[in-house]
Amino acid sequence: MVHDLRAMLRWAAGRNAQPSAAIFDSATRPSTPESGHRAGYDGYKRRKGSEIHLAVDTLGEVLAVLVTPANAQDREQVEALAAAVQEATGSAVELAFVDQGYTGEQPAADAAKHGIRLEVVKLEEAKRGFVLLPRRWVVERSFAWAARFRRLAKDYERLPEVVAGLHFVAFVSLMLHRLVTTVAQSP
Repeated sequence: MVHDLRAMLRWAAGRNAQPSAAIFDSATRPSTPESGHRAGYDGYKRRKGSEIHLAVDTLGEVLAVLVTPANAQDREQVEALAAAVQEATGSAVELAFVDQGYTGEQPAADAAKHGIRLEVVKLEEAKRGFVLLPRRWVVERSFAWAARFRRLAKDYERLPEVVAGLHFVAFVSLMLHRLVTTVAQSP
């Protein structure tokens, strides 16, 4: 159902039904006693919890979700994420925009196994504070959309599959709302 909603929203936006580009990123969610047995410590963010790896299309619609302990490296998840993206899109995605956490030869090779080329998006010059990165803001916006659902603010679940499923439920709700709004505005 998620794939059909995404295709209809892409069609309404004047895009092809299947995306040719994706954006990968991850976010750490704090753990709770229920999820503590599988939580890891993210030293960069100084937080114990689970990491949500998200792949979205260029409109911000979910393609794949993967849940790991927070101490799992982003670059180690590229192969599983790329495989899930290609399964969801029928191998239509050719390019994935990523941040510097996905640099290196191994992530590029893992993505290439599934026909995806990784493009690292970074700023040319160092800046202080928050800076909006081209293309990457779309996935950050998708994380913000998901954060509006209280159940996704922390990792309350025992199984990582349930966390991933709840993300799909949240995005289905968001896509349905957007589709109804789009249809209501059309003449």
